[in-house]
Amino acid sequence: MNKQEAQSLYQQGNDYRRRGQFGEAINCYIEATKLDPDSPAAEAKRMLDDIMSFYCKDMFNP
Repeated sequence: MNKQEAQSLYQQGNDYRRRGQFGEAINCYIEATKLDPDSPAAEAKRMLDDIMSFYCKDMFNP
């Protein structure tokens, strides 16, 4: 059951990411990873973190 929920959250995170709602995407990826540490959401979150830290430095360093 957790793997199905994790997959659903991963897909929801992808939808948010495509719409440019990065904070919501990261939250979905975090929750998916909590449910299934092997979820592709873990890598998606790492990639999105890297992108955000490169392009949005002020967001991470107020």
